Amino acid sequence: MNIIILSRNPNLYSTRRLVEAATKRKHTVEVIDPLKCEIIIEKKNPAIIYKGKHLENIDAIIPRIGASVTFYGTAVVRQFEMMKVFSTVESQALVRSRDKLRSLQVLSRAGLGMPKTVFSNYTKDVSEVIEYVGGAPLVIKLLEGTQGLGVVLAETKNAAESVLEAFNGLQARVIVQEFIKESKGADIRVFVVDGIVVGAMKRQGKEGEFRSNLHRGGSANIVELSDEEENAALKAAKSLGLGICGVDLLQSARGPLILEVNSSPGLEGIETATQKDIAKTIIRYIERNI
Repeated sequence: MNIIILSRNPNLYSTRRLVEAATKRKHTVEVIDPLKCEIIIEKKNPAIIYKGKHLENIDAIIPRIGASVTFYGTAVVRQFEMMKVFSTVESQALVRSRDKLRSLQVLSRAGLGMPKTVFSNYTKDVSEVIEYVGGAPLVIKLLEGTQGLGVVLAETKNAAESVLEAFNGLQARVIVQEFIKESKGADIRVFVVDGIVVGAMKRQGKEGEFRSNLHRGGSANIVELSDEEENAALKAAKSLGLGICGVDLLQSARGPLILEVNSSPGLEGIETATQKDIAKTIIRYIERNI
């Protein structure tokens, strides 16, 4: 098969591993920067030009679209879909998952547990918002934040009010969530491919850090999921229509709570923690669908 990986950096661990896995299984694979693709919109003849050449006879694409290039990256994925090319992550699901507020609404409609969450339109009554999520401590997240950036733990009501007023003054969109104390700065990343859990790891924030992201110095270890946790992750992936995703959840006294669903999850942490060849699993997912 001819496979294209849409990635801005061919040297990233995830991109390199996918190239290795595809090559090992005798496929032709090319890494293409989605921002350098030109989209040709023409009646019944959608096309993509890359470095002066029409991209033709492509069997599948693997989108590795960063959050900062979601708009154009998704347009490129959509164009490939119009050219009848299989995508491991559908364009519509990619857009849905990148909108944190919309994805939480979809997950809520699916009946999945999540921390109490409030979104408001730059309200002046910040104390009311704080009360809605059960008071301080609480977590404030920028809607556009990734990898733990733009996430603040406000430990007191005064701190929460100050942070919310500051974000409102900057007209920055935020969501406010209850702080799940019993999770103790840890979350679980569940990696789902084609409706199957292929790996899971528990990520622990470094000393004094409530964010568990590996990019922020957290550590990861393999974890065995309960049936409830596995079912929640699979239901989250299905409700957002994602063939490949990383589902982040917290362990709480009231069961697993979904934090977010990542449509371009990194492979390094999960492969290191589980010692599983997740990249090969993704290539085999493509093989089953072509």
